[in-house]
Amino acid sequence: MKLLEQRILAQGKGLDGGCLKVDMFLNHQIDVDLLGEIGKEFKRIFADCDITKILTIEASGIGIACITAQYFGVPVVFAKKGTNKNIGNNLYTADVYSFTKGITTTIAVSKDYLSENDKVLIIDDFMANGKAAHGLINIINQSGASIEGIGIVIEKGFQPGGDSLRALGYRVESLAKIKSISDGQIEFM
Repeated sequence: MKLLEQRILAQGKGLDGGCLKVDMFLNHQIDVDLLGEIGKEFKRIFADCDITKILTIEASGIGIACITAQYFGVPVVFAKKGTNKNIGNNLYTADVYSFTKGITTTIAVSKDYLSENDKVLIIDDFMANGKAAHGLINIINQSGASIEGIGIVIEKGFQPGGDSLRALGYRVESLAKIKSISDGQIEFM
C-alpha cells in the first residue's frame, strides 16, 4: 500500500534492534483517515472471504480492527492481556511473547464471543516474529472457528513471523513489508 509506505518513510523512525517507531500515526496518536484507507484495503484484499468476526489483540490492534470491521459489517473481538476479573473464567487463553516489550503475557478471549461457527480474520498492526498471531491462532483453534486470513499493517520481512505462518499454510497479507531497518533507514521489499 503506497500511501502507508510513504507515511512510514516520511514519519517513521528506524530504531536500534530492528524496531520501527510509527506511533505518531498508527499506534499512539492515530490518523483515523489513514486507518480508514487501511480498513478499505483489508476489505479489498479479503473480499473473497466470508468473515464473521475480526480478532485482534489489545491495545494497538483495536483501532485498526474496528475500522476494518466497519467495511466487513462484522464485530471485533480482542484478546485481553493479563488477568481481568470482569471477563470471568470461561476463557480461551494463550501465552504470547512480545518482541517490543520483551515479556510473555497470557491473552484471553471469552468463550461467549468465538464459536465453531465463526470465520475469523486476524488483524494486527505489526508482525515481527509472529508470536501474537500464533497466540490468536491458538485461541481460534480452541474455539473451533476457522481462520480465513491474517491481515498485518506492517510486517518486518527480515524477521521470521510472516514466512513461518505462510509455511504453515496461513494466508498472511501485509500492507507494508519491510526488508530492513539499518542506521535509521527503512527499506521495503
